[in-house]
Amino acid sequence: MQRTTLLLFGLLTLFSCTENKPQDEYLRRAHALLATTPIVDTHIDFPWHLVEHKKWYTPGYTAFALKNPDGDFDWERAKKGGLYGPFMSIYIPASFQKEPGRSKQVADSLIDMVNAIVKDYPDKFALAPQADDVLANFKKGIVSLPMGMENGSPLDKIEDVAYFHQRGIRYVTLTHGKDNQISDSSYDTLHTHHGLSEYGREVVREMNRVGIMVDVSHLSDEAIMDVLEVAKKPLIATHSACRHFTPGFERNLPDSLIRAIAKTGGVVQVPFSQYFLGGKVRDAWKKADEEREAKKIPEFGPEALAFYQEFGKKNGEPFWISVREVTDHIDHIKNLVGIDYVGIGSDFDGVGLALPPDLDDVDEYPNLIAELLRRGYSDDDVRKICSGNVLRVWKANE
Repeated sequence: MQRTTLLLFGLLTLFSCTENKPQDEYLRRAHALLATTPIVDTHIDFPWHLVEHKKWYTPGYTAFALKNPDGDFDWERAKKGGLYGPFMSIYIPASFQKEPGRSKQVADSLIDMVNAIVKDYPDKFALAPQADDVLANFKKGIVSLPMGMENGSPLDKIEDVAYFHQRGIRYVTLTHGKDNQISDSSYDTLHTHHGLSEYGREVVREMNRVGIMVDVSHLSDEAIMDVLEVAKKPLIATHSACRHFTPGFERNLPDSLIRAIAKTGGVVQVPFSQYFLGGKVRDAWKKADEEREAKKIPEFGPEALAFYQEFGKKNGEPFWISVREVTDHIDHIKNLVGIDYVGIGSDFDGVGLALPPDLDDVDEYPNLIAELLRRGYSDDDVRKICSGNVLRVWKANE
């Protein structure tokens, strides 16, 4: 399938000079660590993947959670990769903000989807209302499915915050691609509220009260600064990289805001998308996507993969980058604020094929762990990155 093709392509183009013996040793150590340490990844778009690929509500659709080779996540590969805490993203497209009540309806239905998966496969999946549940389930060999809401547009009234906490939501990304009733978006140019709205400030206070982590990914810089002013508990950026490597790209965090999040006791979870990892590679993918759309080539599937591979050959590197660039972002955060404030937020199933070939689905986390070990990170450092840091922030918000 496409994952195998991508991996082979990446190995041929990126790692032809890598010596196998050290790689095997670091991978061996990585697998040994993951046998006793669960990975908690704070952003997996599996629920919306089922919607987007028209798999939802097909007979037996929950079985895609067990094996789903044309996506990035499933139980089979999660176990192989050491992923025992994949936050299911309850993603609400900004287009639904225009229809009163529609965002809340979609959020409820996606939460129902996650609950159905757990109900159908209780020996493989479990919900995780509290951080300690992830560790308890891990000891049983069960994959937890905590949930986070991407886009706060379903929070039409303040009572909805407690409602969605009761339904299992443990973080809310206050907005997504457009300004909403809560906050301005880094992708929007309107700057509707010049940060948070007054209602947004009330939402942040209520999230602190009921025990939902405030996620600042996707927010404008002004909005994040407002959150920092209002919030009384540690913050999380569930899938945000470093603007240091992508100057002018507001979706990533500048050093000043990384420091500010760390001062709250919070954590920045690094994503894997090639769009986020470097300025030049971001420009290359943007150009490729414009050409693909002009040629009416679909975003997914073998035709798209062949197009991207040919584009990379014709236009040169950087195009496919690697686990090394993800680790560069982790290094930057660690060197800036310390090892206690960085983790993993891949954005799997949310960015199409724009993933490093050696880190393009959930069975490949060991490659990232091996690279961390290769760079001299200690076992304790790695445990913090895998799950220790984010579980600490989650507990502090409970």
